[in-house]
Amino acid sequence: MFPGARAHRSAAQYVVVGAPLDASTTFQPGTRFGPRRVRHFAESFDDYDHHTDQHFTDLSVHDHGDVHPTDDAEEYLQFLGGALSDIRDEAAVPLTIGGEHTVTVAGVRAVDPDVFVCLDAHLDLREEYAGNPLNHATVTRHALDVADEAVVLGARTGSETEWERARDGDVTVVDPGDVSDWDPDFGDRSVYLSVDIDAADPAYAPGTGTKEPFGLEPGTMHEVVRAVAPFADGFDVVEVNDRDDGQAAVLAAKLVRAFVFAHADD
Repeated sequence: MFPGARAHRSAAQYVVVGAPLDASTTFQPGTRFGPRRVRHFAESFDDYDHHTDQHFTDLSVHDHGDVHPTDDAEEYLQFLGGALSDIRDEAAVPLTIGGEHTVTVAGVRAVDPDVFVCLDAHLDLREEYAGNPLNHATVTRHALDVADEAVVLGARTGSETEWERARDGDVTVVDPGDVSDWDPDFGDRSVYLSVDIDAADPAYAPGTGTKEPFGLEPGTMHEVVRAVAPFADGFDVVEVNDRDDGQAAVLAAKLVRAFVFAHADD
């Protein structure tokens, strides 16, 4: 159980779902251990949040447990998406813990947002990767099948074709050095927020599969999550693996809690 997630499902305002998919990881696998590690490293946190003057245990968070993968990724995303859609139908906010970034596709389909916002080192705008159209490197492209607009914060790498696609009007890319000055303005549009932990510089979160240097500081990611949370109807944090001493998992766990605190304080 995610520490502090004590609410009964029928009373929950937020529902944690583990999605330990590790099917298309292309460099260092291990995201199947992400949900377990994020829950484990959240155990040390204080219940109280001084930013919002709230206690996590008061915020009606429930942990659904993990939705375990099948051999077929598309079938799994449909099954996971059904679980997340049920949460939305219950007027609660799904909080997905990956797992590789591909699980975000299920979250976006379930929430059906107007805007997809992602903290990510990679553009993830490929049509396919290694012959696979449903891959962690295609997530933003799939999100744009649902959302009208994508905002990628902290991206610093991609193929030539991806950077060309990112120049289209429905994609906004904010360089790592400009993220701290980015001001979200969504009006009344629905938002889905995804955090790929590799948006952080690998000095802060080495436990992830495809590291890219020159990334974001954790404080900047924290501020972005708190700023976007009031607009968001769904959230995930993905790409944590087991190849560090917990740095990536503890950052991910802290960002889950930051989202809940900021969303509940709105």
